[in-house]
Amino acid sequence: MSAAKLLFAGTPDFALASLMALVESGHIPDAVLTQPDRPAGRGKKLTASPVKEFALSEHIPVWQPESLKDPQVVANIVALEPDLFVVAAYGLLLPQEVLDIPKKGCLNVHASLLPRWRGAAPIQHAILNGDKKTGVCLMQMEAGLDTGPVYVSAITRIKADESAGDLHDRLAWMGGELLNEHLDDIVEGRITAEPQDESLATYAGKIRKQDAYIDWNRPALDIQRQVRAYNPAPGASFGFGDERVKCWKSQVVDGVDGPAGLVVNADKDGVDVACGEGGLRLLEVQRPGRSKISAAEFAGQSDLSGIRLD
Repeated sequence: MSAAKLLFAGTPDFALASLMALVESGHIPDAVLTQPDRPAGRGKKLTASPVKEFALSEHIPVWQPESLKDPQVVANIVALEPDLFVVAAYGLLLPQEVLDIPKKGCLNVHASLLPRWRGAAPIQHAILNGDKKTGVCLMQMEAGLDTGPVYVSAITRIKADESAGDLHDRLAWMGGELLNEHLDDIVEGRITAEPQDESLATYAGKIRKQDAYIDWNRPALDIQRQVRAYNPAPGASFGFGDERVKCWKSQVVDGVDGPAGLVVNADKDGVDVACGEGGLRLLEVQRPGRSKISAAEFAGQSDLSGIRLD
């Protein structure tokens, strides 16, 4: 086991999996950095990140700077004399001054097979684009966005009906496993990071709420991917009267024909909607302010036959 001095930076559940894996294997960080507590839930109560809650339960010091450009924060990192800074879904930019502090540099756990899907939302973009496989990488961080050389990666197949939430959980676990398997080799210089092929780079930008609005003029397969990619957030949605209804599960079906957005059939199997190409069967939906229900229940609440969804 490595005796390296570690710092860890991360915020959401994806990062928590890596931190838990480090702690379970005895690679205890000297300090954990996570984003400041944010308002959450209907009451907008200040809520600690999953990483903070776990770190405190393990009696690991937690820092929550608003920015890593703060001279005092930089001085605190320097004072720890870290060998390696492990970063996973932190959410704050590491300036060059911070990247240069650890003796062995900064290591990022990234949820894609770099150079494909650099950026903030690699899991969603992999699903949206119909990728057959994805994975996690351990990358040496540098000033560019996910441009650094890659030490190792692990590959997994994307299942045909898998949501971003389900894939996220699998990749988070894989990231932790990859860290534990290769951390000592990276620290001790037994693995060399390989430069990325810039010609293969793609960018996964941040997800906006409007990105999840369904356009029924698109092919059914594209919309089904949209439903999967935006589950659990922000949720693919369509217009129904003056409501925006979220669709959580769907499947492509044959034999559906009509103007885009037309409800062709609504029964116990679901709600079939005509698309620009093919048809989509809604399986699980959620009306504003209500719980998730089956599309069959939705059909029972309203006469959908012949209705055109926006």
